[in-house]
Amino acid sequence: MGDEPLAIAIDSTPEPAPGRVWCRLCGRPLTGAESRRTGLGPACDAKLHPPGPDIRTRRHEVEQDTLPGVHGPFGAETPDGPDGPA
Repeated sequence: MGDEPLAIAIDSTPEPAPGRVWCRLCGRPLTGAESRRTGLGPACDAKLHPPGPDIRTRRHEVEQDTLPGVHGPFGAETPDGPDGPA
């Protein structure tokens, strides 16, 4: 029992798997095709590239004067005529 060679050398280190891609930010292994292509996992990619603001949140109503020659709301003339009641 004492003279038999060991199957695995004690000081050997495991070889990395071929084709394995690691996240450039946190070092975790990447499994998704898009993550492997960019080199970043989904959580790290979201940290570096946050989504832009929603454009609808920046819109607001503005008070405007009526344009000359426009009578009534949305350019419609009033039932009494273009100059109002007679």
